[in-house]
Amino acid sequence: QVQLVESGGGLVQAGGSLRLSCAASGGTDSTYTMAWFRQAPGKEREFVAGISWSGINSYYGDSVKGRFTISNGDAKNTASLQMNSLKPEDTAVYYCAARPRGYSVRTAHYEYEYWGRGTQVTVSS
Repeated sequence: QVQLVESGGGLVQAGGSLRLSCAASGGTDSTYTMAWFRQAPGKEREFVAGISWSGINSYYGDSVKGRFTISNGDAKNTASLQMNSLKPEDTAVYYCAARPRGYSVRTAHYEYEYWGRGTQVTVSS
């Protein structure tokens, strides 16, 4: 059973930065297509960023383009999300998600098989 563990959330002032990390373990694959989603209270889960299992292609939601950067480690079973120029509207629980090797990045949350438990990001104004 694949497990995803997120870290790096917290409280930051508007304009500040945070870095989230996610590590996958327990599966038979060593590489995954990985993504970050977020969900604010009363809102649907939103695609933030995704990176292909090869590490070549990355994609971003419109609201974070130019501010957030997704990357993965050499082993392709980790994904980091560097978040700069944070805004209060970025406040949400951020979830790491993964799909098996060979599957492409998708923006719909139901396309992802594995999920982390989430980490809270709060941006104060």
